[in-house]
Amino acid sequence: MQNTIAHYTDLAALYAYPEAGFDQQLQTAQRLLDTRYPEAGALLQPFTGHMTGLPPKLQAELFVRSFDVQSVTTLDLGYVMFGDDYKRGELLVNLNREHREAGNDCGVELADHLSNVLRLLPKMQDEALRAELVERIVAPAIVLMVQAFDPGEVALKDKFYKKRYKTIIERPGGDDEHYLVYVNALQALYHVLQADFGFEDPVLHEENSDFLRNIHAEARLEDAKAL
Repeated sequence: MQNTIAHYTDLAALYAYPEAGFDQQLQTAQRLLDTRYPEAGALLQPFTGHMTGLPPKLQAELFVRSFDVQSVTTLDLGYVMFGDDYKRGELLVNLNREHREAGNDCGVELADHLSNVLRLLPKMQDEALRAELVERIVAPAIVLMVQAFDPGEVALKDKFYKKRYKTIIERPGGDDEHYLVYVNALQALYHVLQADFGFEDPVLHEENSDFLRNIHAEARLEDAKAL
């Protein structure tokens, strides 16, 4: 199956820090999805259209604001799924082994970073393990990431950051309309994964991230004080 999912190497660039050549990588991904996964291509198009029109500095700022400093979410799959629970440690150990055996260089990111995991998928020799990784970790984590881009969730996080850190980072370029555009890239990826691996939509019953639990706990406490 390695040859049939080689496209994940190209798609991985969309979920890494934008560097030189990002526009070309994005156009490559868009053409791929338009040709092979039209529904995913339609989902990705707003992201492609906005990002290719931005200067590199604003591309980088939008990435950081989405996934790094005072972020909407994180791209570290283990943290999204398990927070600081020991299960994330186990996942990192196993993924590090898989990266090492596959000769997949993780660079400056951790083994569970979405871009690293996507580049790993075509290199894995054990197809059953790869399918399990996608179905049990990658797909559910993406669902949680997409949920984190809900405007109500974002407003809750901004309130948390303002209270905890007394400030929030300004949105890149003051652009409210496209502030959450990375959700389109995540939704497109989910559709591609589902088309390739044929899994059913995961059912999530609880908040997996320690960060989300803390934010929602504080929100409930504030609501109780207001009564």
